[in-house]
This record gives sequence, C-alpha cells and structure tokens, in this order.
Amino acid sequence: MDNAGGTPQDVVVPPVEGVAGGGTAYGWSDGGLHGTNPLKGSIDPLEVPTADLVHVWCMPSTANVGPQEIPRHLEPVNLLAARNERESVQIAIRPKVSWSSSGNAGIVQIQCTDLSSTSGDRLLVGQSIMFRRVVSILGVPDALVPLDHPVSQISLIPGETTAVWVSIDVPSAQPPGQYEGEFIISAVKAESESRSQCLNRGEKHRLYTELRNCLDTVEPIEGKPLDEVVERVKSATTSLRKVLLSTFSEFFSDNGPVDMMDEDAISNLSVRVKLNLTVWDFILPATPSLPAVFGISDTVIEDRFGVEHGSDEWYEALEQHFKWLLQYKISPYFCRWGDSMRVLTYTCPWPAGHPKSDEYLSDPRLAAYAVPYNQAVSGNDAAKDYLQKEVEILRTKSHWKKAYFYLWDEPLNLEQYDSVRNMASEIHAYAPDARVLTTYYCGPSDAPLAPTPFEAFVKVPKFLRPHTQIYCTSEWVLGNREDLVKDIVSELQPESGEEWWTYVCMGPSDPHPNWHLGMRGTQHRAVMWRVWKEGGTGFLYWGANCYEKATVPSAEIRFRRGLPPGDGVLFYPGEAFSSSSQPVASLRLERILSGLQDIEYLKLYASRYGRDEGIALLEKTGVYLGPERYTLEHMPIDVMRGEIFNTCRPMHE
Repeated sequence: MDNAGGTPQDVVVPPVEGVAGGGTAYGWSDGGLHGTNPLKGSIDPLEVPTADLVHVWCMPSTANVGPQEIPRHLEPVNLLAARNERESVQIAIRPKVSWSSSGNAGIVQIQCTDLSSTSGDRLLVGQSIMFRRVVSILGVPDALVPLDHPVSQISLIPGETTAVWVSIDVPSAQPPGQYEGEFIISAVKAESESRSQCLNRGEKHRLYTELRNCLDTVEPIEGKPLDEVVERVKSATTSLRKVLLSTFSEFFSDNGPVDMMDEDAISNLSVRVKLNLTVWDFILPATPSLPAVFGISDTVIEDRFGVEHGSDEWYEALEQHFKWLLQYKISPYFCRWGDSMRVLTYTCPWPAGHPKSDEYLSDPRLAAYAVPYNQAVSGNDAAKDYLQKEVEILRTKSHWKKAYFYLWDEPLNLEQYDSVRNMASEIHAYAPDARVLTTYYCGPSDAPLAPTPFEAFVKVPKFLRPHTQIYCTSEWVLGNREDLVKDIVSELQPESGEEWWTYVCMGPSDPHPNWHLGMRGTQHRAVMWRVWKEGGTGFLYWGANCYEKATVPSAEIRFRRGLPPGDGVLFYPGEAFSSSSQPVASLRLERILSGLQDIEYLKLYASRYGRDEGIALLEKTGVYLGPERYTLEHMPIDVMRGEIFNTCRPMHE
C-alpha cells in the first residue's frame, strides 16, 4: 500500500502532534490532491459520485489517523495473513464539501463484502471481518468503537478526517489462497430513514396488528399439547412471512432474501476499495509462544459496574473480561494491590476444585496463569489450608506447567524482599516445582548488593534464589544499552528452570518502545520486537483497565494522575461509547496483538534458519535494531513478513 500523498483540495492543515510527540504516522507533504470540477449549489448525494464529495484512502494499522490527517491517493489494500491471525487496515474518509443541512458535512454509508477465493471459500462479514470507528481520546486516535455489520452509517465533520479500522480474523481451518472483496463507501442523504420509519399511520397500525396477532398465537403455549404447540408455531410462521413479504417486499426475490450488496443502497456512485488478502499455509499456534500476562484490576470492575465482590454478577463480569482478552493472545490475571505494593493475583476467580477452574486454566489460548497466594473470594478455610489444597489439586492437572505465583510488585527494600522470600518458601513447601515471579528494577535500597545501582540490580537473582524462578525486569533499567542484557542473563540458571521476563510500566519513555497514548504505531508494536530480539521468554504488563475510579459504567474515562497518558489502560468500558457492555479495544491493544503475531513469524523463521538469522532479518529490513532505532514507517514490516512468507511457505503453495 503506497502511503505517499498530499494536502486536501481546498485547505492546508498542519499535522497535529501526539501527546508523546508521536504525531501522525506519515510526515507532512506539500503535494496536493487537486479537484477539477468544484460543486456548486445544493448537493444531492444520490446524484453525485461519492468521490466528488469525500476523500477516501487507506492507511496501515501502525498509522495514527487523527482528525487532521491529510488525504492520500486511494489504492487497493493488499494484506498477508497466516491462519489464526488477525490483520487490520484503516480506511480514512474526509469530506471535500458539505451536503447536509445540519451541522455536519454529511453522512456516509459503509459496508464490506465477504472476502472470497477463486475456489469458493469465504471470510464472512460480521464473523471474520469487522469494522470499528476510530475515536480520539485526549485528542489522540485510540478507541475502536464497534460499528454495525454489514452496513453502518457515519456522520462526517467538516474539515476532519474519520478513520474506520477494518480487521480480518482468519480461522485456523481457513483454506489458504487469494481472497478478494470490497469496502464500499456511499454518501447518503442526512434525512434518509429506513422504510419502517417512513410508514404512514395506517401502515404502522396494520403492521402492529399483524405482529400482535403473531405474538398472541405463540404466547399461551405453556402446558399445551405438543401438537397444538406445533400448529401455533406454524400459524405464526405463516403470518410473519406474510408481514415480511407485504411490508419489506423490496428485499426479497423469488429465491429468497436479496444480498444487500446488490440493492439500491449501493450504486455506481459509490467509492469502492479493493481488499486483497493472501492467506498462507502457516497456522499461528493456539497457545502463544510468548506468555504475555496482563493485569485486570478487579476493584475497578467492582466500582464502575457496581458488582459486589464474590456475587454472581461479579463472576460474570470477570469472566467477560477474561474471555474477551484471550482473543488478543494475552493471558489475563486479575489483581488487587495491598500495602507496600503487595499484590493478590489470580487468573481464575473460582477455587481449583470448581469445574470452572479447569474451563479457565485448560483453555489452549492461555499461555500462563496466576495462582493466588490467598483466596480471591473469602471462605471458611484458613489461608494456609486454602493454599495447600489449591496447590495439591493444581499439581495433578496437565495445565500446572502454566502456573506461576506473582506475590509482590517491585520490592524496594530488605523487608519487602524478605516478604517475597517467606511467601515463596511456604509455596515451595507444598510444591517444590512451583514458579514464583518477581518484578523488580533495583535491589534492596537499604542493603546494597553491589557498589553501583545497576550492579546491585544484576545481583538480585543471586539474592532471591531459590525463592524466585521468573525474574521479571523493567525495560527501563536497560535504557538504550542492549548489551546489558547479557549481564542480566549471565546471572540466571536456566538449567534449574529460571527464566528472564521483562515488563514496561511508566517507563521507558519516548522514543523507546512503550504503550503510552500518542506514541507512534510502530513504537507500540516495537515492544514485542524488543522482547524477541533481547531473548526474554515472557512479558508482564501491570494493568489493562486501570483508569480513575468511577461508579457508573458510562462515566467519563480518566487516566490516573501521575501516570503517562494511556499507561495502565489498554481497553475501555463499552458503556462509555454506546449501550453495549462489550469492552472497547484501543489501537494500542491491537498493535500489541500484531507484535505478538510478529513473534510467531520470527520464531518460524528462526526454526528454519537459526535465531541469529532471525535477528539479522529484523535488522536488515530496518524493522528493529534497538530501542532507539526502529522503523517509523509501516513498509519495512511488510517487507519482513513477506520475506518470511517467501522463504518459509510450503513449496506447493
């Protein structure tokens, strides 16, 4: 996809810089897209080509498409995806003129066809293909608010660009091949209404009476003989069919419902964006190769959604968040903080003996799970007895190898480090093979382990051994010194099961990879490139829903004071944008998924040619050389993925 382009037709608008200096993803250009026949007078969008009313162009998933994004030339979208992979692209729309009598520029209708291959295989809209509107948070494009499928309408604002995020999820069993479809944009009248809204009073009364009769036919069936129930359902079905045919006849042909894509909603006046997708014969593993464990604050859920800890509604809310995050190849854990950064973490709110426990912990999409040191929900058992029983049950399960205990967040002094050691000793008394994870960025401040802070940091494994198995260090400590990784790793004993994981939190800051609001899209995606290049075997993020406290689901979303914008918030409550209770993903969360998928590509390449060659590919394509040297543009990513596709695909493709 070529992203060269120029300024709008009538007005030159400078780019808007993001919160952290990320700005727009593609630099400012003085070239122009010049119109030839300016429209005059009243405009009827049903008589004028949509291309004369709006600019439409495509942008990659790493672009931050803000309101002042400048138009570019429209070109077909060409994507590459493995099976069990999600690929995304953005469709940008900006009005050239206004055709609405209201305050907005006008309304466009957007829809997408299924993607079809020459062999007849399909990727269906609403199942494999979804589109969402990009909404700005603090002036930066971030929230992805779901739109209706397969047809939706968007109101455009004069002088502003609107972006639609299109995602394609390729199922694991999808046949490889070339898939094609279209994304269709049509300008419509602002006052246009559906047929049902335009019915006169007499038609509405007729429709009401017929539907009421159908309801009266089927409602009193409780306790009735089966034969009578069948007859009533048949009668209601016949009546409903008559209602549909008499009221909505334009949507039906002799062969049944007509595809909306062939109806008058779409005309030759529409703008059509060609979507081409190559699905190749590589299946991303169901269980992610890199465990990426992300925290979800249970207290935030309790406060905002008004659910009492341990209630049925509480379990339902946690389950919704757990299942929703799995689609992002993330292994969630719920958490609540205690005094001095002691943290209670648990992936499953039910005890190990509950049937729900196996349902949660056996899910193949879950790469790792947190076991609580104390009960997530208080019961009658003493805490020590509870821990012992939990461990005894979990150790009999095949998924026990995914278990870890996360007890303390960033211990700072000897007392806190000793607390970790004491709790770990108790756990290992019941399960010598248990893995304890400890996050840290320094050694104990009141008992220096070495002359300099970094040397003391490096000596933490020796100080904590054998009470920690997963040493999870802050990327902030490394700065831009990748060479320091070997100093950390040299202190570990992988032969004894010790692992090195990393995390980002408030730091590192721009220009280093992180997930702050306003950073470049490639900067977000680069977090996982860095993990793979440095050789970490896991990743932790402290919070995905840690916005300021609110007691109403639809309350304004506010980031926590003292943190960089976006830190600790990767998705939003759906109620803040609509009546839907489904969480709303951020662009940053989608880019995290893309980064985790990149790791699977690099792992495949390294399995064929060796890890050194994998690192060489990452560097020679210009994708990632170091925390201050990574691509600012999307093209190198496509080049790297294309090289892996060309060298690793089966010869018969």
